[in-house]
Order: sequence, then C-alpha cells, then structure tokens
Amino acid sequence: MTNNSNLRIFSGTAHPELTKKICKNSGIEMGLAKVEYFPDGETLVRVEDDVRGRDCFIVQPTCPPVNNHTMELLIFIDCLHRASASRITAVLPYFGYARQDRKSEGRTPITAKLVANLLTTAKVDRVVAIDLHADQVQGFFDIPVDHLTAEPVLAEYFSKLDLPNKVLVSPDLGNVKTANIYAQDLGGDLAVIDKRRVSGSEAVAIQIIGKVEGKDVLMLDDMITTAGTMCSAAKLLKERGANSIRIGATHGLFAGPAIERLSAAPIDEIVVTDTIPVSPEARKKLKNLKVLTVANLLGEAITRIHHNRSVSEIFYKKFT
Repeated sequence: MTNNSNLRIFSGTAHPELTKKICKNSGIEMGLAKVEYFPDGETLVRVEDDVRGRDCFIVQPTCPPVNNHTMELLIFIDCLHRASASRITAVLPYFGYARQDRKSEGRTPITAKLVANLLTTAKVDRVVAIDLHADQVQGFFDIPVDHLTAEPVLAEYFSKLDLPNKVLVSPDLGNVKTANIYAQDLGGDLAVIDKRRVSGSEAVAIQIIGKVEGKDVLMLDDMITTAGTMCSAAKLLKERGANSIRIGATHGLFAGPAIERLSAAPIDEIVVTDTIPVSPEARKKLKNLKVLTVANLLGEAITRIHHNRSVSEIFYKKFT
C-alpha cells in the first residue's frame, strides 16, 4: 500500500461531515484546523498541523451562505500557502456561482469567472469539482481542474431498483446530454420536457417529446434549487400517464419554496447526493428523500491526485 504520510485533508465549515466520511473511507486522519470569527465578522483560519512541503486538500462546497463559504475558502488557501504547503487543492463538491457563466443580458457579470480568478489569485494549485452547472466553467480556470460527476453514484442506485419499463426524462432541452448518458448506463427510452421559464424561481412544462404513458420515469438534473422545473414536469408526466416518477440530482439545494413544492408534487422518490449538507427541514418533511454519499468518489479522486495517477479511471468503478 502506498504511503499517504505526506497527504493532508482539511475541512472548511461548509460540510465537515462529508470530509470526515472521505477521511474515514480513505484511512486518513483529518487535518487539524480552526475557523474563528472576530466580533466584526472577519474570518480567521488557523491550521494546527505541520503542512510544510505537504500535499494539502481543502474540502469546502461553496453552498449557502455562498459568500461566507467562498471567502473562508480563499482565506484557508492563503493560510496553507503562507505555511509552505507544497501543493494546495480546493475540493469543491458544489461550486457556487457556477450558473453565472455567461452574459445573458447587457451590464451583467460573469461571476463564475470572477470566482475562478479569485481562487487562482489566492494561490490554489488545482481544483476538484463535481457536476459543474456547465462544462465550460472548467475553462474559466487557468489551473488544472478535475471535473468529476456523481453519475456513477446515482446510476448504481437506480440500477438496483426493479424498473423494467423505465424511461429517462430530461427536465429541459439543455439537459438532454446528461439524460442520454443515464439512458445508456441504465437502459430504457429517452424523453424530453419542453419548458418555459416564467421567472427566476418558476418554470412551466409545456409538452413532452417522447412516450411516458405506463412508464417508470427517472428524471435527472445537476441540481434541485427551487424545484420549479422538476415539479412542473412531474405534474405533466403524471397527467400523461406515467406509472411512477423518481427524480435525482447531484446537488440538493432545496432553496425557497422547494420543499413545499416537492411535498405536493406527484413524485415517488427524490434522490440527491451529499455534495452539500441536506437541511434538517428537508430530511424531516420530504419522507421520500434518499441521500447518497460521494465520499468514496472524492476519496478515490484525492488519493489518485496525490499519487499522480489517472482520475478518469475511477469512472469505471462503483461508489455507492
């Protein structure tokens, strides 16, 4: 077995439970660090391990509160850099601001690029991310990015269900590529929802391209935020005769009216991963919620990066 004595994995305050799982599954002790706050709200990160010349990973999804967790990550990187770490990798199971990846209208920012610049300026050496909202966000970084996907975790779970008459449904036209990948791995037909966005938090499903009557629907997306798209699509699918409806997403944000909408929607099961902490409210009110872990996926990626081995090979493995 290869020696991991030169490897350190630290956790920010965003999701220490996930970091503990990664370290436990990898057989590595979590690095010692404290995050403190001054009375005026400033953040102080204090690393209590010797990191000089060591390969350091910081696990910190920049989930809500996004700005706080992003600033904490930047300070953590600077702390390790000034403590003479040999290499610093930011592990971002969820990358906040990823949806602001283009100018959709005049006089608006491309904030995903701004955050990428901030991370590079802070002297991070590489980034590990899971299911960025758009693949092109990788190009915003001038450093190596390992873009992982939770598809093997979700696909393995759904493959164990007894669904002989399944159909993979893309909740919108932009997600067809992802739905097709799941369809290839799980088998089954492919259908697409044509939707119209009413506002930033509400979308209406207009029609279905494909057959869903009498089928067991699996509808996958990268994230569930306000759940407007998923719930509107689920209602239309049920009206068109779907036998059962299961939805899945890598990131379960459950913001705003999401929990209320999902509770009222005709959905048999909601499956997300633990890239971000799932709120106690969501766990309590969504009785049909299933949370899978990406700890094995991230642990394998971290170990391979540390030992300069291929990361692509991990997608031939199973991680549930």
